[in-house]
Amino acid sequence: MAASSSRGTSSTRFLVFNAKTAELLSHHQVEINQSFPKEGWVEEDPKEILQSVYECMERTCEKLTQLNIDISNIKAIGVTNQRETTLVWDKETGEPLYNAIVWLDLRTQSTVERLINKTPGRNKNHLKHKTGLPISTYFSAVKLRWLMDNVDEVAEAVLTHRAMFGTVDSWLIWCLTGGKSGGVHCTDVTNASRTMLFNIHTLDWDPELCKYFDIPMEILPKVRSSSEIYGLMKSGSLSGIPISGCLGDQSAALVGQMCFQEGQAKNTYGTGCFLLRNTGAKPVMSDHGLLTTVAYKLGRDKPACYALEGSVAIAGAVVRWLKDNLGIIQTSTELEKLAASVGTSYGCYFVPAFSGLYAPYWEPSARGIICGLTQFTNKSHLAFAALEAVCFQTREILDAMNQDSGIPLTQLQVDGGMTSNRLLMQLQADILCIPVVKPSMPETTALGAAMAAGAAEGVSVWSLRPEDLSEVTSEKFEPQINPEESEFRYARWKKAVQRAMNWETTEPISNGNGETSIFSSVPLGFYILGSMLMLIGAKYIAGQCPL
Repeated sequence: MAASSSRGTSSTRFLVFNAKTAELLSHHQVEINQSFPKEGWVEEDPKEILQSVYECMERTCEKLTQLNIDISNIKAIGVTNQRETTLVWDKETGEPLYNAIVWLDLRTQSTVERLINKTPGRNKNHLKHKTGLPISTYFSAVKLRWLMDNVDEVAEAVLTHRAMFGTVDSWLIWCLTGGKSGGVHCTDVTNASRTMLFNIHTLDWDPELCKYFDIPMEILPKVRSSSEIYGLMKSGSLSGIPISGCLGDQSAALVGQMCFQEGQAKNTYGTGCFLLRNTGAKPVMSDHGLLTTVAYKLGRDKPACYALEGSVAIAGAVVRWLKDNLGIIQTSTELEKLAASVGTSYGCYFVPAFSGLYAPYWEPSARGIICGLTQFTNKSHLAFAALEAVCFQTREILDAMNQDSGIPLTQLQVDGGMTSNRLLMQLQADILCIPVVKPSMPETTALGAAMAAGAAEGVSVWSLRPEDLSEVTSEKFEPQINPEESEFRYARWKKAVQRAMNWETTEPISNGNGETSIFSSVPLGFYILGSMLMLIGAKYIAGQCPL
């Protein structure tokens, strides 16, 4: 058996698979609290993340025992995680020095604008030739730079050589393998490729990139392959078992969907939406706003495989927003019923650019917009528009991918929590005008990490040879509307996206009390000062020339 800890944006899961059949034997899931201390800020507690992993492991082991399955049959553990989310901790105390800054977080927008402004031609793709990424709030380097600039504890720990940086995988592996008592500080190539500090050609940290962001290389984890023994579990029911797989969540889903051939693609519907297409052993640079990323490296001596990726910030997160912020649904499953009750958005379009727009636009100044409202529009139409938004965003990145590769996808393999929404899957097929194929076991992200762990040298309980991979049962959704209607709706969506652009251009200047000064806008400041001078001048003239 092989197990994996899947650490998503909103929950932690621990799943155990049969290494011969890929059957899911047992699992446990715990929701994670997110905090939003200021507008655009998204944080999570690193200790809560770690505790949730231990809880999921122990509960799953209890469930296996109840099923009369011996937990000593678990031979390896893999880790898969939300990428880009940034942590810094003290290697001597083992304590986090700040909350984890989540990938969605927008606090670094002014940092990003400053970095882009100092590049030749104000080019957001200035580092793309090395990183495959645009300069964006999305990636770890700017979050780490913010922590070093704004959190005294982090700055001091860096100066005194006690700081360790990592994405969630690094934090978990370090803690699970002993923490301050000999924990292993490492990451894999897929997570490293999302930091903007990693050269995707040399497959290592890049001194020039680290210098560009002024980040000391000593705080970075060692980069390893996605499938090798990193260390052993040091506590709990699974003590002594090797941790031997590590993949960023979207790479793990690509592996779990068995997309090992060049040209194969998958789309994962989670908090965000991530479409990855395997481009083989060579990185392909996009001309249409996609990212170039490391897909996987399944062994120390194995070659790296690359992917083109279209990343959408808000997919499942829009459901959470409708539930928690607007209160129009009580549970996620209600959304499908609400949308199905009307079967149309009635001309309402919802662009959920809560964190700006990611691929293919990379426009951090965009903000969410709902347009096309009439007196007839109700919450059911809004629910339908929210589901359509996920599908339209996927269409945009699929179009970009088809343009980059020159070979249109003939069907889309899908996975992730939102794929249980059958209306969403049908809408996706209708809007893409190609079939959507959903595996009967949707936990492909966790499966991918378990496969990488089980296949590692020294474990070798899971064969990744094509002839040994088990056949996956799936369900296919065929397009049911005519392409003309699909194109009309897509064109309206594009119009709505343009309305959402260039909303927030710069961070307002605070007066120190968290309040924004009206003089923070230079034109407004001049206007008010000018008005005051005119008023004083008018009073003076009136005093000189009595009637």
